[in-house]
Amino acid sequence: MGGTPRASIKLGENKKEDAEKYLGNSFTLLIIISIILTIVFLIFGEKLLFIFGASENTLIYAKDYLYIYVLGTIFVSITLGLNPFISAQGYAKTSMFTTLIGAIINIALDPIFIFTFDLGVKGAAIATVISQAISAIFVFVFLIKYSNLKLKLKHLKLKLSYVISTIKLGISPFIMQSTESLLMISLNSSLQNYGGDIAVGAMTVLSSVMQILILPLMGLTQGAQPLISYNYGAKKNDRVLKTFKFTLIAGMIYSIIFCLLTLIAPQIFTMMFSSDIELIDYTSNALRIYMSMSFVLGAQIICQQTFIAIGQAGVSLVLALLRKIILLIPLIYILPNFFNDKVFAIFLAEPISDFIAAATTVLVFALSIKKILKKNLSYA
Repeated sequence: MGGTPRASIKLGENKKEDAEKYLGNSFTLLIIISIILTIVFLIFGEKLLFIFGASENTLIYAKDYLYIYVLGTIFVSITLGLNPFISAQGYAKTSMFTTLIGAIINIALDPIFIFTFDLGVKGAAIATVISQAISAIFVFVFLIKYSNLKLKLKHLKLKLSYVISTIKLGISPFIMQSTESLLMISLNSSLQNYGGDIAVGAMTVLSSVMQILILPLMGLTQGAQPLISYNYGAKKNDRVLKTFKFTLIAGMIYSIIFCLLTLIAPQIFTMMFSSDIELIDYTSNALRIYMSMSFVLGAQIICQQTFIAIGQAGVSLVLALLRKIILLIPLIYILPNFFNDKVFAIFLAEPISDFIAAATTVLVFALSIKKILKKNLSYA
């Protein structure tokens, strides 16, 4: 997500060779990171599972899944890491196909490995690895043979300037994704302490519902990113603003409707994940609290991701740190000191951080976007 906007901007500047260098360097970095992550999780997997909230009752299932799934890390990295480079060239249908083919195969293989072969959780992991491998092959072949930007051997050698440029821009989405893990550690450990297994189970549902909201918003921004980045590189600021405004309106409409549904009928979402009446009731009440300010996330995510699309590494990094690291995680530990209902206080941390982060992000964007675009024209 750091390399793709850089490549799109270079395409807008009519510098295809530079764009292909970003693609090649990103591929090499993905392979290196995949190998490191695989080794780390194989060695420290059990300890990490405990940190993430696994108990003695759930550890055996978590281990069965993790140690197989980790073997497919390289396939996940290639699929997720290189697919944006396909979208960036305007091959939206191909990008969608490479994602869908893995999901469809996974759904088809799950019952076969879980029930027919009686492999349980291990079967689910095997199905996931196979489906991701197939997606990775499609992505890899397309970028070698059929795309405008091609993955070439000569561009795989890392060059410091491209690596630094990619990492500077990619650090913001990296923090957004990686802090999700740190956040879950904080939430699960606190909820286990104050509410026990049912509170942790509810949090699993809440985080899943939040992902249902956020992932389409990220999809919107990733669809808009090539257009914004290309036109920014081509100095067509009117098109940059037009794309941003369309994405913002669509994102706001979606997040407002989604928020209203979670407040009016939370059972619609909780029943997707469990048939346990006690858990459904508990989670439905928690969902109203947890998602009460989620309507602002459309504006927050789209403004932040637009900063990334136009190459603003510094401001996007600060805004990425704001919601979770600066606000949410500290509030998880601070708020229980002021409420008798400790679990309520933990759930309340989410809407407070959502509102403050969104208000700050929108304000910063409104104050800076005209200056950034004016400066862009001065380089013409």
